[in-house]
Amino acid sequence: MRVGFERLVAANGIAGAYLELDGSALPPLTLGAGTLRRRPGASRTGLIVLPLDADGGRIHLGRLVADAGLVGDDRARLAAVRQATRAIELAIEAVWARAEARRSAQRTAALDAATRAIAGELDSEAVLQLIVDRVRDLADAEYAALGIVDQEGQIDGFITSGIGVHERESIGALPRGRGLLGLIIREGRSYLVPDISADARHSGFPPGHPAMHAFIGVPVSVRGRSVGNLYLTNRRGGRPFTTADLELVEAFARHAGIAIDNARLHERIGQLAIVEERERIGRDLHDGIIQGIYAVALSLEEVAEIVESAPDEARARVDRGIEALNLTIRDIRNFIFGLRPELLEQAGLLGGLAALADEFRLNTLVEVELDVIESEGFEPAEPVTRELLAIAREALGNVARHARATRATITVRAAADGHTLAVSDNGVGFSVSRAMVPGHQGLRNMRERAASLGGALEIQSAPGLGARIIVTVKPPERGEPDAGRDPSS
Repeated sequence: MRVGFERLVAANGIAGAYLELDGSALPPLTLGAGTLRRRPGASRTGLIVLPLDADGGRIHLGRLVADAGLVGDDRARLAAVRQATRAIELAIEAVWARAEARRSAQRTAALDAATRAIAGELDSEAVLQLIVDRVRDLADAEYAALGIVDQEGQIDGFITSGIGVHERESIGALPRGRGLLGLIIREGRSYLVPDISADARHSGFPPGHPAMHAFIGVPVSVRGRSVGNLYLTNRRGGRPFTTADLELVEAFARHAGIAIDNARLHERIGQLAIVEERERIGRDLHDGIIQGIYAVALSLEEVAEIVESAPDEARARVDRGIEALNLTIRDIRNFIFGLRPELLEQAGLLGGLAALADEFRLNTLVEVELDVIESEGFEPAEPVTRELLAIAREALGNVARHARATRATITVRAAADGHTLAVSDNGVGFSVSRAMVPGHQGLRNMRERAASLGGALEIQSAPGLGARIIVTVKPPERGEPDAGRDPSS
């Protein structure tokens, strides 16, 4: 580079030149040629100082100092030197343009990776920290923070990146939103400040706070509503942030707002599901178990009064109460079983069925056997495993709630030519024709799950003869997607 610069200077008839580059996208560089191999002092005369800019003057790249070798008032010579230095400026601007294009491509790829990362996180706290960590790397900043604001515009959460735990503790309470932080909250627009510590709008730092200078502040909003603000300080290498850095953070902030909103929505949906489940549990307990216990209490209220006058009746009431409470205990165990639908699906079909059988045996006191006819080490696809486990769980739930059985059997055959799952019991059975009328949600759910796999569900039962639920899933035809799998995936 030095040789090339010297040739460029000589070819343009310049006695000497000194180049200083310190602009965006280019590494810091100093080069000297001819009579200016070293940086000229302030007392040196006869020099032309040319600021080097790019992008129509928006980007400062550095400066070029030229020794025109003037003797007297040689205006023609001065014009020639100025024209030559302009040629050098254009050459440097072309180098900058190539470097900026490479950097822009890298930043676009980094932005894409960062937005993909935060879009995939649905935990509210985790996504906030991930946003701060990602934007700090994206802008090459030493410190980053995300201030979450409430409806009154007050900061009620402050997530940081780049500051250690002990350093954070020594700073103390959350920022109050004064100075530039408060200005961004109130005005809802971005700020790019060369040195925050020298800015008149800065309200100062508390004791123990690290020194901060270069600053970017960008609001984070979604659907026109502010959810917080991103703050970045101290670009690595001691260089100031640029407008390109600001635009990059603004682009990321738009995705961050969506990610925060999605995580909060996911959390609210989960909370609604919990509320609905609590209401369902309350209804089931009140309509069944609690009513049964209340009936026992009523039947025992007068036992103390009739124990002497009608001892046989008192004894009979106590016996009936004990029997009713035993049935209630059974119902509670069955109810607990219904509250635990999760299985270790990652253990595969056989592992999941074994876990289901153990749980059913523990919570219902019904003896259950897992009978594997054939497996050949074959494991169904994950969607098939998930639906078969759900069908087995639903079938066993029906056994627990309705069959009054003492024994149940889970029979499974998993092979390359198809899968068969059967759940049978020795309970009271039922009329299959009556079970097919509307209102039997469990049987309908099992039938729909089997159909989603391209399979079929068969129900075998009669009053007093127990019941058997059989689901058969055939492998997909050649060229068709796997059962239970989205053909577009």
